[in-house]
Amino acid sequence: MTANMKQKIRYFIPILISLLLSNFAFASFVYIPMSDNNQSNHLKAYGITYWTLKNGLKAKWLLNYDGGAFLLEHNDEIVTECKIRGVSYRVISDTEAEQILTEISSPSKNMEAVLLEKAPKIAVYSPKTKLPWDDAVTMVLTYAEIPFDVVYDEEVLDEKLLLYEWLHLHHEDFTGQYGKFYGAYRSAPWYLKEKRNAEELATKLGYSKVSEEKLDVAKKIRNYVIGGGFMFAMCSATDSFDIALSADGVDICETMFDGDPSEANYQSKIDYSKTFAFTDFKLERNPVQYEFSSIDMTMKRRIQRTTDYFSLMNFSAKWDPVPTMLCQNHTQLVKGFMGQTTSFDRNTIKPTVLVMGENKTNGEARYIHGTKGKGMFTFYGGHDPEDYSHRVGDPKTELDLHPNSPGYRLILNNVLFPAAKKKKQKT
Repeated sequence: MTANMKQKIRYFIPILISLLLSNFAFASFVYIPMSDNNQSNHLKAYGITYWTLKNGLKAKWLLNYDGGAFLLEHNDEIVTECKIRGVSYRVISDTEAEQILTEISSPSKNMEAVLLEKAPKIAVYSPKTKLPWDDAVTMVLTYAEIPFDVVYDEEVLDEKLLLYEWLHLHHEDFTGQYGKFYGAYRSAPWYLKEKRNAEELATKLGYSKVSEEKLDVAKKIRNYVIGGGFMFAMCSATDSFDIALSADGVDICETMFDGDPSEANYQSKIDYSKTFAFTDFKLERNPVQYEFSSIDMTMKRRIQRTTDYFSLMNFSAKWDPVPTMLCQNHTQLVKGFMGQTTSFDRNTIKPTVLVMGENKTNGEARYIHGTKGKGMFTFYGGHDPEDYSHRVGDPKTELDLHPNSPGYRLILNNVLFPAAKKKKQKT
């Protein structure tokens, strides 16, 4: 090697090292795509974002960009977690991140970058004994590796909800009618056991009737939302919650549920001003009918499974970031699924409540959102987004088979959106 060549090598090595260090320094974000064809596990991607916030790192939710992508502060542990959990990602430079954010900020683009500040503390309202059906939210939180606490009536009545930013209600009956399972399952061992457990708990808490105890629980949850909490409900928790509030002080339970007859003409005593989402509904008086009221479309809908879909609404990301966050998905068309409360009759929804997902041809809403006091609530019809007609005793859904489920993504949108930085109100 000549002296001239050695001199050139000595000259270029510092430049090469400088370039390598420069590239490393600019590789300061982890980008998690969320569109249809570039994310191997949409559900676990939410868990990665939650993990990032939980560990004090910064994150942005890129609304309407690449399926609702996430931009995370670069950290080697995040990269490791993505690899372990099978989540698609790219490490990108400051320049690439800036280009993405510049495109999103354009007034001509229906996009927004929302700063996520703090991982919300999550509570799942569920009895301590295992139910004979599965809870979709519990399953997806576990699958996405998002931590949560289980609370039930004792904790709610003891004001423990104040410890949490987000509360989930699922397959629950707040009216004290044991899910209206009496007609088909009154002799089933699991039904008798659940009824006995509910009665024993009510007695322990100082109530003579389960319906009275459940009403007080519903009112505590109402106060939690009014005070600023976020509530997400699915299946029978949606309509039974509102029915219980509307029937405050009115006995709507028949003898087999609470030991005495219901009030005469109780329908005329229902107070719709006390509900969150529903109005002008008619209660189902028949105790053997598997239905609470006219809110639910299960018995009224005429639609085949092969054509059972609902559409997500488009909102302005810059002006309506909350419903936009709640509707982030890699498809606008989501498969329908059944439940005790499958969907909501549009005629029973208050005009102040926002419909975010609907089947127009069938006249039903599937996914609705509203505010109550300082808090917010979302109601999602159906039981399990990947089990069309889940029945008592059916095996649980294996989410490893559905890592890109659009229906389950809607649940996780609700889990994550309380983390979003709140915009200051203009005065």
